[in-house]
Amino acid sequence: MRVYLFKFLFIACFSAFLGATPYHPIFVSVINIEQNPKSNSLEISCKIFTDDFEKALRKTYHTHIDLLDANARASMNKYINDYIQKHLKVSVNSNSMSLKMLGFEQDEEGINCFFETGNVAPAKNITITDNILYEFETQQIGLIHCTVNGNTQHYKLNNPEDRAEFKF
Repeated sequence: MRVYLFKFLFIACFSAFLGATPYHPIFVSVINIEQNPKSNSLEISCKIFTDDFEKALRKTYHTHIDLLDANARASMNKYINDYIQKHLKVSVNSNSMSLKMLGFEQDEEGINCFFETGNVAPAKNITITDNILYEFETQQIGLIHCTVNGNTQHYKLNNPEDRAEFKF
């Protein structure tokens, strides 16, 4: 029994040392939405663990993905924008909003992606469909924070649940 335990611990430590098992115990993305009354727009940020996001983009687009490579920034913008456009939908007062990508940046172990909408009437109802990384991780969680006129509401989505509604 001790021999098997020793072998297991040796393999686990050796694999971790080599980086063969980059693992974090939680799979979460965080969406922040804030209505900007001066520009009549929604400002949206998405934070996703870098390693999970890169894996998802590789599987989706079947190409080399390195979100931290400054030389590949233009192509990474394209992949991020395309992926988020397919997996994050926003509607205000029952009107579907188009998202314009502003860019992305690394933030600790995550990638922050920034979007905005065009002209938005004062929000009374915001509906979010968020299934970011759902197809790659059954334990994926989506946390959404939505702020209108200083009033912030929160919602937690557990895969496969992908829809949140906020009323102001």
